[in-house]
Amino acid sequence: MSDAPLLRVEGLTVGFNTEQGPVRVVEDVSFALGAGSTLGLVGESGCGKSVTAQTIMRLLPSPPSRIEGGSILFDGRDLAQLSPREMQKIRGDRIGMVFQEPMTSLNPTLRVGEQIAEPLMLHRGMSQAQARQSVIRVLGQVGIGNAERRLQQYPHELSGGLRQRVMIAMAIVCNPKLLIADEPTTALDVTIQAQIMELLKALQRELGLAILLITHDLGMVAEMCETLAVMYAGRIVETGPKAEVFARPRHPYTFGLLNSSPRRARKGERLPSIPGLVPPPGRRGAGCSFADRCPRVLDRCRAEFPPLMAMGPQSAACWNPVP
Repeated sequence: MSDAPLLRVEGLTVGFNTEQGPVRVVEDVSFALGAGSTLGLVGESGCGKSVTAQTIMRLLPSPPSRIEGGSILFDGRDLAQLSPREMQKIRGDRIGMVFQEPMTSLNPTLRVGEQIAEPLMLHRGMSQAQARQSVIRVLGQVGIGNAERRLQQYPHELSGGLRQRVMIAMAIVCNPKLLIADEPTTALDVTIQAQIMELLKALQRELGLAILLITHDLGMVAEMCETLAVMYAGRIVETGPKAEVFARPRHPYTFGLLNSSPRRARKGERLPSIPGLVPPPGRRGAGCSFADRCPRVLDRCRAEFPPLMAMGPQSAACWNPVP
């Protein structure tokens, strides 16, 4: 695997216009993903993970959203500066995306084969008839048997696991360099989740994909990722190699997430939890947004937000890190 960053996000800040005025949802987010590698972007619901992913893909309508600062360098080009037409040439071709709920992401009125063929027609200039063999090939790649019959079916005729495999087929049919997987197993049962994870790992090996995995599932991160970035209230609070962060988390939020994992609990024990809720955009204060939930809070934490600081092999944004 190459260590050169295929995707480098630097200081990304995203705001929205609301009835209460402008609010920042994502602030000063930075991370890098090398070609052929997997980065896990981790955090609770509402912390800004999906907004970050959709901003990279330039899928958010503007207005009400806007990129207030930063850059999104993909293969040397800043996606934040591209026109809609230029971005359309990259989206679905060199960058694919798998969404968390395939039933709402797939078009219920079109057959599966038509939907998988669409990126080939748009980016490769193929007719639907010309794309047919590529569609059959990619259905086999994602483990869907009897492809000739499946491509004639509508999404509602497929199980949740098959629909997610169709979404993955759509994302990889043009052989992208980067795959963004946003909670790809959320609506699936445990057995199907494991199958989808194995499929993603196999496709990565076969195609040399870089994968940005958006998830709140630390078990999935442990299985899939080399590095991770922990996100809280719109900011990255810790980042580093997976093994190092799992073994010695430095930010209290990361420590709390790992400590509350069911995998670490003994049978019959009450699971530890992090009290409180993620503060909504516009109510995050001047200091650290985790201060009201943090067992290690200092006066400085409420007044001044800490930058990401190197702490051994990882970095954390904390004035009083876990020793």
